[in-house]
Amino acid sequence: MDESRKGKEYPPFEYEVGREKIREYAYAVGHHEPVYHDREAAKAAGFRDVVAPPMFAVVYSTGSVGPAVLDPEVGIDFARMLHGSQEFTWGEPVCAGDTITTSTTLEDLYERTGMEFYVFKSVSTNQDGQEVVRGTWTNIVRGG
Repeated sequence: MDESRKGKEYPPFEYEVGREKIREYAYAVGHHEPVYHDREAAKAAGFRDVVAPPMFAVVYSTGSVGPAVLDPEVGIDFARMLHGSQEFTWGEPVCAGDTITTSTTLEDLYERTGMEFYVFKSVSTNQDGQEVVRGTWTNIVRGG
């Protein structure tokens, strides 16, 4: 396994958060709380606008993480790849109207028991430079 790729950084991806996208996502995953759908309810709860459910992080992070995982230089064999894990640490809430910029790095890659592990780290910040989420995305390629 070529560890020289470790630390490779990918260009940032910018995502403008739309109110309807938040609402659509919230409905799709079963979040019916008013803060995810109604601006006045969100403001009454202390948010700037309709707030995104935490796992909406996948939506705005994918534009950065996806190209990293698909990078031919990384060399992931997709026919044998399994989704290993996803971990997030949330910061400032994401609200409609925010612009989120996500950067991704190939943090680690290693072999263990005949399998290859690819660990990507993403950091997403809002238009004010506040961190909204830090993600760890692990993909496992089975031996064979």
